[in-house]
Amino acid sequence: MLHENPIIFNHPLISHKITLLRDVNTGNMQFRELVEEIATLMGYEALRDLPTELIAIETPITKTMAPVISGKKLAIVPILRAGLGMVNGIHALVPTAKVGHIGLYRDHETLEPHEYYCKLPEDIDQRLVILLDPMLATGGSACAAVDFIKQRGCKHIKFMSIIAAPVGIKRLMEAHPDIQLYCGCLDEKLNENGYIVPGLGDAGDRIFGTM
Repeated sequence: MLHENPIIFNHPLISHKITLLRDVNTGNMQFRELVEEIATLMGYEALRDLPTELIAIETPITKTMAPVISGKKLAIVPILRAGLGMVNGIHALVPTAKVGHIGLYRDHETLEPHEYYCKLPEDIDQRLVILLDPMLATGGSACAAVDFIKQRGCKHIKFMSIIAAPVGIKRLMEAHPDIQLYCGCLDEKLNENGYIVPGLGDAGDRIFGTM
């Protein structure tokens, strides 16, 4: 099945919740809840092409053949720390998925990413990886995270971002055209500090209350 790539969501529920995320008056608890809810809504679509197989079950009425997810196993991999806010939203859809973590921080001078932690399931090469980061700004962290996962032999990656800037999408798609990218909203640009405009500020600070 061929997909548009990237997929930019145009769903009223996602748009509404992103507007609430942007609002400077939205508190930390509500912000966390919104990030999780948006991740679930986006995940519903991102997992649309999971393969299924029929199994025999018995309902209270009769025996029948019914579909269950088959084939690829899943791994949810947030980019620390903001990506943690999206994990439960995806885990609610696929509770059996394993969770890995990639820790990156961005140099405030060069805006380039540096790794400080990477822990992935041992069989990551056999899994479909859902890579999570609420913000796709310069694209540096996203490209580095995909690199780490590919170095472990993984060939099936979907990247989910709530808000993205054009430069970040361009950089990620040029570096890794084989991954599928999902964005809740495409914003205007980056400012001189590398923040997305209009954006929502620092997602990690707003999730964890460290502003």
